[in-house]
Amino acid sequence: MRILFCATQQKAQPWVEGLRRAMPGAEVQEWQPGAPQADHAVVWAPPQQFLDEQPGLKGIFNIGAGVDALLQLRLPPAAKLVRIDDGGMAVQMAEFVCHALIRHFRELDGYEDDVRHGAWSYRRPRERADFPVGIMGLGVLGERVCEAVRQFEFPLRGWSRTRKALPGVECFAGAEEFDAFLAGTRMLVCLLPLTPDTEGIMNRRTLSLLMPGGFVINVARGAHLVEEDLLALLDSGRLAGAALDVFRTEPLPEGHPFWRHPKVTVTPHTSARTLRAESIAQITGKIRALERGEPISGVVDPERGY
Repeated sequence: MRILFCATQQKAQPWVEGLRRAMPGAEVQEWQPGAPQADHAVVWAPPQQFLDEQPGLKGIFNIGAGVDALLQLRLPPAAKLVRIDDGGMAVQMAEFVCHALIRHFRELDGYEDDVRHGAWSYRRPRERADFPVGIMGLGVLGERVCEAVRQFEFPLRGWSRTRKALPGVECFAGAEEFDAFLAGTRMLVCLLPLTPDTEGIMNRRTLSLLMPGGFVINVARGAHLVEEDLLALLDSGRLAGAALDVFRTEPLPEGHPFWRHPKVTVTPHTSARTLRAESIAQITGKIRALERGEPISGVVDPERGY
């Protein structure tokens, strides 16, 4: 069996060595132009040339959860495109989202600002019942985030394309229930895959449906958010703030309004990073299953985009 590793912005050697240890019977190499045909590929943002040179791939294993960029390329017709189910990202995402929610709910950003100015301040405690959390996207990461947020006893709502049932979560599904989901949400978390249907889903109309003083957390893709609409709603006072980890242009350009906006917290796409050892174990397990003709999880439906 031949496996090729092809990833931009990643050091290839640790991945190649890890894949070799996990698959001692396989030939594992970093891709170079003109490489022989492989059976499977482990990739992150590969060039079109790589895919054109490997028409016989049976499996293309993406080392991240998002596959929107890959779906813009011409893929080998017979290859299964497989995303990471978790790769150590779920617990990181749960940490990040809970931190952002609690920081806003407990007004810790306000206390931090007061302390910087030497002020010993007091704020009246808020009621959790007044801050329902709505999570858009109930896949592997979304479910783990719901599980974590539920421990803090916020009213919890979830929305997904298809119907889900999760303990302690009021679940909504489909376009016909989207507005009702938003109308009962005060702190909104986006964990959706990026597809043509979800691009720009957080815009002036939809964000205006949130409860007064709404707070937005985006840890999915920058293209889910219409940035100028968010800024307008923040400046008008309709929304209270936002914690943004992903952006339409990354790195966030110098001079972008998000950098200095008093109601926006920016982090550099760091809410959840792929953990190499866990990802290699998952990918190689799926390669073995695929070779045995067994079904595997994470296979992307190109029509749905995830």
